[in-house]
Amino acid sequence: MSNPMDTAELTDLGQQLRVGSVRAAAAAKSGHPTSSMSAADLMAVLLAHHLRYDFDRPAHPGNDRFVLSKGHASPLLYSAYKAAGVVDDDELLTFRELGSRLEGHPTPRRLPWVETATGSLGQGLPVGVGIALAVKRLDRSEARVWVLCGDSEMAEGSVWEAAEHAGHEHLDNLVVIVDVNRLGQRGPTRHGHNLDAYARRFQAFGWHTVEVDGHDVDAVDRAYGEARSTKGQPTAILARTLKGKGVEAVQDREGLHGKPLPDADEAIEELGGIRDLRVHVQPPPDARLLHAVADGHLDLPRWEKGDPEKGVATRDAYGQALAALGTAREDVVALDGEVSDSTRAEFFAKEHPERFFECYIAEQQLVAAAVGLAARGRVPYASTFAAFLSRAYDFVRMAAVSGAGINLVGSHAGVAIGQDGPSQMGLEDLAMFRAVHGSTVLYPCDANQTARLVAAMAQLDGVRYLRTSRGASPVIYGPDEEFPVGGSKVLRSSERDRLTVVAAGVTLHEALKAADALAGEGVDVRVVDLYSVKPVDRETLRRAAEETGCLLTVEDHHEEGGIGDAVAEAFADGRPVPRLVRLGVRTMPGSASPDEQLHAAGIDAESIAASARLLVETAIVP
Repeated sequence: MSNPMDTAELTDLGQQLRVGSVRAAAAAKSGHPTSSMSAADLMAVLLAHHLRYDFDRPAHPGNDRFVLSKGHASPLLYSAYKAAGVVDDDELLTFRELGSRLEGHPTPRRLPWVETATGSLGQGLPVGVGIALAVKRLDRSEARVWVLCGDSEMAEGSVWEAAEHAGHEHLDNLVVIVDVNRLGQRGPTRHGHNLDAYARRFQAFGWHTVEVDGHDVDAVDRAYGEARSTKGQPTAILARTLKGKGVEAVQDREGLHGKPLPDADEAIEELGGIRDLRVHVQPPPDARLLHAVADGHLDLPRWEKGDPEKGVATRDAYGQALAALGTAREDVVALDGEVSDSTRAEFFAKEHPERFFECYIAEQQLVAAAVGLAARGRVPYASTFAAFLSRAYDFVRMAAVSGAGINLVGSHAGVAIGQDGPSQMGLEDLAMFRAVHGSTVLYPCDANQTARLVAAMAQLDGVRYLRTSRGASPVIYGPDEEFPVGGSKVLRSSERDRLTVVAAGVTLHEALKAADALAGEGVDVRVVDLYSVKPVDRETLRRAAEETGCLLTVEDHHEEGGIGDAVAEAFADGRPVPRLVRLGVRTMPGSASPDEQLHAAGIDAESIAASARLLVETAIVP
């Protein structure tokens, strides 16, 4: 270490970070300065003595990674950036202004040194685990991952999913610093200043723990050094601190969370005034740059139309396509929630075990690890039952805030799974993922379509969701068919069509059966395969509405937010809205066979045909 700061200089730097936090919040007339002030000494020692980072090259593979899990303490982070020389004083005072890079909670969309969006508490450590996995198992780097948490978020279950996972994986490159300042938003935290209560919990998950006075810079320095020398275990540094440290009017006092200090000028004077110390952050060691994008030609699995006779489950096609994609691209990784024999992610695991991550029944950690791996340049595919992804929805939402590129795959969707009953049925997933900002939602109906869409997902931005099915489906497309995202396929069409049936996945095959039955009765029906639920193929839907006058949507999903709503929104720009009827799952299913389930829900071929006949009979003929 060159020119380390002495005790007085570290203490002074901590005061500077407090002053910066007070000034930023005062300029914004909002923010969380007291939460920043408690962790200022922890940040000062980390920045000056232990973080190895090249701010000019944030993508440098040797850089340590820092995650501010207590994202509301962003004034502290931005003050640290000022001390490192990458944010100037004028910009610091634009905190929370329209157009400023210094948002109320930090995001990588605005700042290249931010690893992941935080602010929804309990997410920094789980994402940090994903980053640490990438650094240790894939980058094989000596870089360290530092995560600064607040004590309030220690009540979140996601924190303990992450703690157990990190202990199980022996992530000795991961350090969590818990700012135990005793006070939450509305009063004291559950354990107050009882550091041992937190230590026992981390130790139970296999962590090395260090308890320290978070305002004794020399003790903090030693604790960080101990963490760096610990092998085989992640380290939790539990720091006793005081909220609002250094300003008598707010120090360790309730009722001041999320508020600027009452008298900022007086507080700054009490803290010793404005300083302009600069920290020369240690550069990272030389490290190998990774350019793992493609190794070779992508050879997707292929199926011929109608073969095999019993069809292929789209979940099987997903697993085989993902394994093939993993052969072609070294940056593709797979994660699963202890159901890989059902999701078929096991195919990838068998061929590429070094890039497969078992997350067990911990869906929040599953998605968080995917976000962390994406932050390290990987293309993650994370899979579990569609229904269980709802447990991790906040992580999905925050992934969109981060701009993270992750692929999520939900199997066992809809009533078509059969006897397992409603607890296992994904019936809300399309609505859930359609609501995510910038998301892509895909729902294939056969094996070749699935394989093509799995490959296409790797090239997309943002959150991508693929819905797969449990049972076998006929192969209706050839292996060379193209399926552009945002497109659809018209599978039955004539100039005599009386209405259009729009379906995807399981119900697409039911729609085709219904169309064939109706054709035998002299009723021509157009059938559209809406495999891209978001973005939706507006032009094809509008043309169908103009030419047939009526749209009938059918989906193995609740009526709210799924295919029916996606179709309706294609006409939300002022265009004439066609006659639109929706079939979906309207009741709470029980246990029954797949065919019985589809019929009971009114979404099988017989029900589609019956609805079509009624619509044709009641159509207004000009």
